[in-house]
Amino acid sequence: MNTRDSTAFRTSAAPSVPTALLLRGNLFAEKCPSRQILTHVTSRWGVLILVALLDGTHRFSELRRRIGGVSERMLSQTLQWLEADGFVLRIAYPVVPPHVEYSLTPLGREISEQVRQLTDWIEENLGRIRGGQAAG
Repeated sequence: MNTRDSTAFRTSAAPSVPTALLLRGNLFAEKCPSRQILTHVTSRWGVLILVALLDGTHRFSELRRRIGGVSERMLSQTLQWLEADGFVLRIAYPVVPPHVEYSLTPLGREISEQVRQLTDWIEENLGRIRGGQAAG
């Protein structure tokens, strides 16, 4: 067994092994915590938030305007998920009215670059994709 395999998430791992000790996930394992993170990152709003934050720090209202169609509730919920996953940094300033800013953490920047490659590919190939849909 190589080193990479020995650090992989295993469904048969002892329940007493803390999740923080897992060095590598296994998306195909039913109970692997990486699945929840994948859901957050690849959700419609998660993708758009991550790509929008690549441009820099934004306030909540700026993100809402930039991401057409997202409700306040879904934007707030998705930002909370991404913050809990360690991808988004939320800074609340003690002023009235409240001033909150969101930016990417270094880990968030890494995943956002990966997600942007996917979104760029979709935008660049939209004609081919739509043509395939019409033919199917």
